[in-house]
Amino acid sequence: MIRDGAEALRTAAELAEEFRPGASGRDARRELPRAELDRLTATGLLAVTVPAEHGGADVCAATLAEVFRLLASADASLAQIPQSHFAYVNVLRQQGSPEQQAFFFAEVLAGRRFGNAQSEAGTKHLQDIRTRLVAAGDGSYRLTGVKNYSTGALFADWIPVLARAEDDLLHVAYVPADAPGLTVTDDWDGMGQRTTASGTVELADVAVPAAHVVPHHLTFNGPQLHGAIAQLLHAAIDAGIAAGALAEAADFVRNRSRPWFESGYESAAEDPLLIQRFGELELRRRAADALLATAARAVDAARADLDDDSAAEASIAVAAAKAYAGSAALEIADALFEVSGTRAALDSLNLHRHWRDARTHTLHDPARWKIQHLGRYVLNGTRPPRHGLL
Repeated sequence: MIRDGAEALRTAAELAEEFRPGASGRDARRELPRAELDRLTATGLLAVTVPAEHGGADVCAATLAEVFRLLASADASLAQIPQSHFAYVNVLRQQGSPEQQAFFFAEVLAGRRFGNAQSEAGTKHLQDIRTRLVAAGDGSYRLTGVKNYSTGALFADWIPVLARAEDDLLHVAYVPADAPGLTVTDDWDGMGQRTTASGTVELADVAVPAAHVVPHHLTFNGPQLHGAIAQLLHAAIDAGIAAGALAEAADFVRNRSRPWFESGYESAAEDPLLIQRFGELELRRRAADALLATAARAVDAARADLDDDSAAEASIAVAAAKAYAGSAALEIADALFEVSGTRAALDSLNLHRHWRDARTHTLHDPARWKIQHLGRYVLNGTRPPRHGLL
C-alpha cells in the first residue's frame, strides 16, 4: 500500500530507473512487459487514486501526472498501459453507486487491473459507439460489439467496456477478463508504443450483471473533470517521452558523438552550436513540464471547488499542456538524430523508438482541436464542450 503522494513519487522514480535499461530491448523484440507491469502493480501504485474513505492514498492530480511523466521517461509503452486504468477508476468515483465503489475500489486495492474497451474502428467518428448493452429479462444485460485500440485489456483483470444502452445513452460495463464470450486479441502492430498490446476486444452476447454497469452519460450533464484527468495523463506521457529522448541524446553526444572537424573542439559536447541546440531543446522540455504542472494544479483546484468556470479552466489548461507536450516530444525525439549524428541512426541502437512512441501517441486525438478551444476561450469566453477528450 502506498500511503501518500510523496511515497507515490518515490516509488515511480525508483520504478522508472528499474524499467529504463530494458525498455529499448522490449520495444525492439516487441516483448510485452508482463513482469514489469506485475512489478508496478505490486508496489500499490495503481491504487493511489482510490478515495481515502475506501482506504486509498487519494493522491492529487499533480502527483498522478508526475508519476506518469516519470514512468514515460523510461518506457512510454509501459506508462501508456495503466492510463485507462486510472480513467475508469475515476468513472467509478464519479458515477459508481456506493455498492459499486465499495466492491471495485476493494478490487483495485487488492491489485486488480482495469483495461479498456472504448474505441471502435470503422465508425462515423470517435463517439459513434455501436457496442450495445441490451437489458435481459432477469435484470442483467447482454453486451455485444467489437473494440479496437484496447490498451491494457490483455493485461487486465477487469475490462471496462463503453457501450450504448437501448436508450442510446453511454454506460460503462465492467466485465471480468475471463467472461464467456469475451475475447482479447493481441493484434496491435503500431510502429510506436509497440508493447502496449493495444489490440482488439470482441464481445459476443456477454452477460453483465446490473451491479457492474455504471451510467457514464451522467458524467457529462454538469461540470466534470473526466476528460481533463484522462487528457492530463496523456500530456504527462508526452512530456515523459520528451524528457527520455533528451536525456538519451545528451548521453549519446557526451559519450559517442565525434566533434565536427570545423569546430576545433576535442569533444562534441564542447561544440557551441550543439550546446545552443541543447539549450533550445531543454527550454522546450521545461516548458512542457511547466504547462503540465499548471494543468494539474488547475485540475486539483477544480476538484476542490467544481463549477462550470473551474471545470472549463481545468480543461483549457490541460488542452494547452497536451498540445504543447505533444509537439515538444516530437521535436526533441527528432532532434535526437540532428545533434547525435549518423551513428545514432543505426537500427541496432533503436533510438528511433522515442520518435515512434511520440508520433504514435500524439495521434490519440488532434491537437488542432485543442488549440481551437483555446482560441475560442481566450477570444470569446466560450467554455470547452463537455466530453471525454478535454
